[in-house]
Amino acid sequence: MAEDSATGRDKSGKGREAFRTISEVAEYLDLPQHVLRFWESKFAQIKPLKRGGNRRYYRPEDVELITAIKQLLHVDGYTIRGVQKLFKSQGVKATIALAKGENEPLTVDAILEKQEQVSSAPMKQPVQQQAKPISSSDDKRISAVLSQLKALRAKLD
Repeated sequence: MAEDSATGRDKSGKGREAFRTISEVAEYLDLPQHVLRFWESKFAQIKPLKRGGNRRYYRPEDVELITAIKQLLHVDGYTIRGVQKLFKSQGVKATIALAKGENEPLTVDAILEKQEQVSSAPMKQPVQQQAKPISSSDDKRISAVLSQLKALRAKLD
């Protein structure tokens, strides 16, 4: 939330540690309220405090998490399933840091996706050297690493 640095309060007059209603969070993030409720059903990590009449009150950590989810979905192009996998593989703090641009994802899917992008990208210059043939010992090591990666990927799914 945008806040005055001198008072530590936002434009509504609340302190930075104050709980926010769903309408305040929706307005701050420029999202409809139903999207926030939908994300609650898709991301178990979003746990607003519910009071009488099922009113939701979001903690500052919830707002930070929802902000990160919005960044990953709407700006970075992740799918809901992709963000769920990030939470599962990296944890909430690392995923929030990723959304803030503080680190890069280190998931098997991200590594394999990057590898596919590199291998399918057109080459700008012809390769000048011929690659050495793979020896049988190298082939065995590559196969072992590949099977380990596949096992890790299966655990993530």
